[in-house]
Amino acid sequence: MVVAPVMIMPQIVRAAMRVKVDLKNDALYLRLDESAIVGSEEVKPGVILDYDANDNVIGVEMLGVSKWVPAEMLEKVKLEKVGR
Repeated sequence: MVVAPVMIMPQIVRAAMRVKVDLKNDALYLRLDESAIVGSEEVKPGVILDYDANDNVIGVEMLGVSKWVPAEMLEKVKLEKVGR
């Protein structure tokens, strides 16, 4: 499955980025900003983007994530920083 890249440019990040793995519901949620969510859009089956009042993407939810990543690997998150 190929997912098109999405431009993510929140104006102000008010807290650290968070990643939540929900093994029971087979979902992964990436929260980029603590702004209020005013809208959501399913851009592909099982991929939902959350938007703030300025139409910035502030959250990404993936349902059925075990189709892409084995459950035991979801307990390990590796953060790679590129650049500065």
